[in-house]
Amino acid sequence: MIVEALYKNPMALDRVQHRGLRIKQPFTDYSRTRELNAMFVTAVEFADVCREYPIVFVRAGKDEKTGQEQVAPMAVLGVAQKENLYLQPGGHWRTPYIPAFLRRYPFGMAGVGDDRMAICIDRDWDGFSDTEGDRLFDDQGEPTELLKNVQQFVENYENEVERTRLFGTALQEAGLLQDMRFDATLPNGDKVSVDGFLAVDEQKLHDLPEAKVLEWHRNGILGLIHAQQVSMGLMRRLVEWHAERSAAQK
Repeated sequence: MIVEALYKNPMALDRVQHRGLRIKQPFTDYSRTRELNAMFVTAVEFADVCREYPIVFVRAGKDEKTGQEQVAPMAVLGVAQKENLYLQPGGHWRTPYIPAFLRRYPFGMAGVGDDRMAICIDRDWDGFSDTEGDRLFDDQGEPTELLKNVQQFVENYENEVERTRLFGTALQEAGLLQDMRFDATLPNGDKVSVDGFLAVDEQKLHDLPEAKVLEWHRNGILGLIHAQQVSMGLMRRLVEWHAERSAAQK
């Protein structure tokens, strides 16, 4: 999963072309996310994400193989276009938990052929160097321990992306998702509206057959739904942050 808004110059990592490439650690400057107002999160992260971010669902196009409409869970970062309220001065992050989508940057994984995936990097990230930092490949062109750990993390992430897709499919097949809209009034009287997202219809959830409720309780889907519902209370906090930032910029 490579998002153009974050990965400005993605390319497959190559042991010949990038043999001398080094990476300066740790990665703590998140300035590239300045215009991201939402970020994909995997289902396995919901327990952590729901404490610090509102979680919504958005339409994510059709599955290339089945043609079925897909949805994706997103952590909301701002209540306006190109607004990231979690990004602080100096590129620091506002909350302790950072979604895996961002923690894997500047690495990622993308298709490079027929059913073949490869580790990719954002070559424009300024943390890469030919002279400073830790190497990605040794003198023989083999991955260093650092790169092996990165590969493991990115591969695990892609596995969780697939599990999350199946979670979204289960919600759609049960007809639980509906279009939602969030409206709020700022202290100065201005109106803020967030729309274009989906959330669980509480009445339809309540009306689920008992057998389905038991199934979802056992496989964890019910817990994910409850985490998403609880997280929506954080939309009010985002509105407060938006008001504070707007006032400070005047």
